[in-house]
Amino acid sequence: MNFQVEAPKKRGNRRMQRYYFRSTSTMIVRIWSSWLVHQTSEPFDIVPKDVVKLHLDAPDEGFMEFIPNFDVIILSSGHWFAKQSVYILNNEIVGGQLWWPDNSRPKKINNIEAFGISVETVIGAIVTHPNYTGLTIVRSYSPDHYEGGAWNTGGSCTGKVKPALDTELVENGFINIMHEKQVTGFNCAIKKKTNGSKLKLMDITEAFVYRHDGHPGPYRSPDPNKITKRGPDGKPPPQDCLHWCMPGPVDTWNELVLEIIKREFEG
Repeated sequence: MNFQVEAPKKRGNRRMQRYYFRSTSTMIVRIWSSWLVHQTSEPFDIVPKDVVKLHLDAPDEGFMEFIPNFDVIILSSGHWFAKQSVYILNNEIVGGQLWWPDNSRPKKINNIEAFGISVETVIGAIVTHPNYTGLTIVRSYSPDHYEGGAWNTGGSCTGKVKPALDTELVENGFINIMHEKQVTGFNCAIKKKTNGSKLKLMDITEAFVYRHDGHPGPYRSPDPNKITKRGPDGKPPPQDCLHWCMPGPVDTWNELVLEIIKREFEG
């Protein structure tokens, strides 16, 4: 919303971007943290160097060091748990996604359970940080809308031009369980709170299941010669049914964030 009335001063890089709005003395900081927990690519036990290792019981220090300076923190995560990584708890390998040595070493947790643990870890670290008294808003798991397959197996949202009706909704068990694990982690973290900060869950998951029309779809590429329609064989072109168009449905998220902030700070 600030961007509509003023061009900010921009500094930073891909990992951290800072936008300063002089007229309101407001700084918006965007920090990239793929899993929100500590990660390393160094060798660990039997896991080779280039496989990402996630320490699920330690928050990402890349943003934790900055939180005492923030009045409001907005967290979102989840989809990166579909990517290749190995999970570590108490300095022990307990699971992995798209990487595992062999069946002789059983997994203790899968990527869904790892996500739930990470949520409790990160939020727990924030609400027990002795020097943080701000407001933390946790945006719930963002639904995708691939039909007929996954992002890499022909899934499509081509032709979706308006919000879905109840009769058009496609059940997605993965979205449901990821949302459930996130809410459980959130609720467990609340019980650990020891500082004067505030914590709110901005639950957008169920509402935005209806917005299958809000993704770039086959228009994900700026290539003017891109294919946007199904071919003679009926197969859809490559597309993005995960990220959201701007402007689009996620503009509503900004409205929700503003309302939460106003209620917490203005009463």
